[in-house]
Amino acid sequence: MLQLVGKAKNFVAEKIANVPKPEATVSKVDLSSVHRDRVEYCAKVSVDNPYAHPLPVCEVSYTLKSDGKVIATGTMADPGSLKASDMTVLTLPVGVPHSILMSLVKDIARDWDIDYELQVGLTIDLPVIGNFTIPLNTKGEVKLPTLSDCF
Repeated sequence: MLQLVGKAKNFVAEKIANVPKPEATVSKVDLSSVHRDRVEYCAKVSVDNPYAHPLPVCEVSYTLKSDGKVIATGTMADPGSLKASDMTVLTLPVGVPHSILMSLVKDIARDWDIDYELQVGLTIDLPVIGNFTIPLNTKGEVKLPTLSDCF
């Protein structure tokens, strides 16, 4: 009896391991808008759904780091669902208070951009498996606008 249970567990584990899962990438991080109290960045997360039915996205959590310091964290609850058998682009707004940006003056003064590392956790509700989190990590730089860009 124990052998039968062991074989059944191995069979189920193998089948679940080979189930196609959605894949995601962070395609772009840009300066979105400047407010009185914060600067807002916009991260585009592209998610490919291999299933023939839409999948609900439970939440998107993020951590934005610059110069080794955490400058923003947060979650976006219930951002919608992924289109069936298609690519869905989620827009993730990331607000950074001006007071934190002032601590990055050295980095900004060096090359007039902000070097960043963005860590995103995309939690999707997969049938049978349950909640599944896709971890994403991307590094890059956001160029700041110059006076010539404004005119």
